[in-house]
Amino acid sequence: MRAIARHRWGSPELLALDEVDPPAIGDDEVLVSVRAASVNPYDWHRTTGTPYLVRIGSGLVTPRATALGADLAGVVAATGRDVTAFRVGDEVFGMGDGAFAEQVAIRPDRLAPKPADLSFEEAAAVPLAGLTALQGLRDRGGIRPGQRVLINGAAGGVGTFAVQLAKAFGAEVTGVCGTGNVELVRGLGADHVIDYTRADFTRDGRTYDLILDVAGNRSNAARRRALTPGGTLVLVGGPKRNRWTGPLGSLLRMLVAALFSSRTMVGMLAKHSHADLLMLRDLLDSGQVRPVVERTYPLAETANALRHVAGGHTRGKVVITMA
Repeated sequence: MRAIARHRWGSPELLALDEVDPPAIGDDEVLVSVRAASVNPYDWHRTTGTPYLVRIGSGLVTPRATALGADLAGVVAATGRDVTAFRVGDEVFGMGDGAFAEQVAIRPDRLAPKPADLSFEEAAAVPLAGLTALQGLRDRGGIRPGQRVLINGAAGGVGTFAVQLAKAFGAEVTGVCGTGNVELVRGLGADHVIDYTRADFTRDGRTYDLILDVAGNRSNAARRRALTPGGTLVLVGGPKRNRWTGPLGSLLRMLVAALFSSRTMVGMLAKHSHADLLMLRDLLDSGQVRPVVERTYPLAETANALRHVAGGHTRGKVVITMA
C-alpha cells in the first residue's frame, strides 16, 4: 500500500510516498481502508520538527516514527477477534496515527460511525478541529446559553466548528475573519461578523463573556480589554515564529498575565474522547454542525496540502484523498 512517510525533519518536500506492507491488526483493533484524511497544523509541526520542543520524545535528530496524519474517514476492511463495535464494510471516521496512508490499524474507541449524509472528505475534516472547538468552548470556556461569545479566527478549521457549536450551545456568537470569509461565517450562523481588515474587536468597545482565540494575533492587554469582568479567554493558537517554543511562549505570557487579572485566561490542547466524537457525530446527523472543506489534494500531493495549511489562511479544512 502507499503511505506518506517522513524520514528526516524538514520541509514538506522531504516527505516520501512509500510502498509499505499493510499494517497488521491486533485482537482489539480494526483495519480501516482510508478514503480521506484531513490536514492539521499538528501535521506541519510533526513534519518540520518545529518548534523544536516537538522533537522531545520524537527524535532530536531524525524522527523515530515515520507515519503522518491523524484525522481519517474510511471503510472497515478487517476486525480483530475481540472487536464487536464494528463489522467489515462499516463506514467510519475518527483519529488514528498514520492517517496519510491507504490503510490504518486503529482501536475501535477512536472511531465513530460516519454520518450517512457526509462524504468521506467531509467526515475526515471533523475529528481534531471539531474536538478542539467543542472542548475549548465547553470544558475550558464553560460556555452557557445566552452568553456573548467571540470566535477569533472564525473561518479556519477550528473556527468554523466553533461558530456552529457556540450557536448550538445557545450563545450569541460573533465571528472574526477576513473580508473574503464574511459571508461564510455568517452562513454558519454567526449573529455578528467582524472583518478584521476594517475593525479591531479589541477596540470597538464591545465585550464578551467568552473569547475562543484561534488566531492568537492580539496582545494579552488587548484581549483582556474585550472581555467582560469575570469573562474567559481560551487560547487555542498563537504566533509560531519562535522555532524553539512556537506558540508556547505566547501561552506562558498569557498565563502570567492571568495571575493579575479578574478574567480567566487559559490555553488548551484537544484530547481524544470517544464520547465527544460521538457527540459530534450526533450534531452532524442533526444538521446543527457541518464541515467546511476548502479543497482536496491527492495523496501524492500531501506536501502541497501541508504548505497550504501552513499559510494560515485556510477556509475551513484541507483534505487529502487516496486518489
